[in-house]
Amino acid sequence: MDLGLTDKVAIVTGGSDGIGRAAAQRMSAEGANVAIVSRSQADLDTVAAEITAVTGNEVMGLQTDVRDEDAVKAMVESVVARWGRLDILVNNAGTSSAARFGDMTNEMLDEDFTLKVKGAVYCTRHALPHLKKTQGAICNTTTPGGKAPTAGSQPTALSRAAGISLTKVWSKEFAADGVRVNTVCVGLLKSRQHKRRWETVNEKDPTITLDDFYGNMGGYVPMQRVGEAAEAGDVIAFLCSQSASYVTGTAVNVDGGSSPVV
Repeated sequence: MDLGLTDKVAIVTGGSDGIGRAAAQRMSAEGANVAIVSRSQADLDTVAAEITAVTGNEVMGLQTDVRDEDAVKAMVESVVARWGRLDILVNNAGTSSAARFGDMTNEMLDEDFTLKVKGAVYCTRHALPHLKKTQGAICNTTTPGGKAPTAGSQPTALSRAAGISLTKVWSKEFAADGVRVNTVCVGLLKSRQHKRRWETVNEKDPTITLDDFYGNMGGYVPMQRVGEAAEAGDVIAFLCSQSASYVTGTAVNVDGGSSPVV
């Protein structure tokens, strides 16, 4: 399927790994100019070069801490200065943080909300004027836990619920300007974060391979496997394309059937 992304311009936060990288690579393969954003320039340079080698299209890496609004503003301005427009924003920055209420500290709560919620607000605030000009699209990364949280899933479930709420609010507020807003609610996917957890387990028991680790995790998923980052990246690319031109305000589960709600 041709998603019609040729010469479109996209910003993907959290773009140096996992879902963000997968979304960036799919959009680049579809002909988009993509800026990937994270806090490590070294990672960004490596990933940008790797994606370009695969797709043949330019990818720009911009070191930006989305918790810093001034840095976000400068990042958006750099992208528009380079390519003259902005069509897509993927608010993907964030990691999982989970604790029971008695173990959740104020620092955990502040860090999670600042990164995932305020970061998305800052990026959207400065991208929106440009997205209105192109009648572009926003996709927020959240989780099924933002709809149906389980015990011990805070503060992530809390911040992801806020992200889902913002998605619906923004979809209604921005619709008159032709800007669509959706969210993908991602479940268990292969990522650097999970690989690091496996490395900790492997240090204690070297017989446990990464495949074993993912196999055990996948046993809790109805589809009996952990998803690939590209399976979320492809959905993000679709939602941000003209193929989804009448889709807005929607939360799509990409979780192998794990969520108890639609």
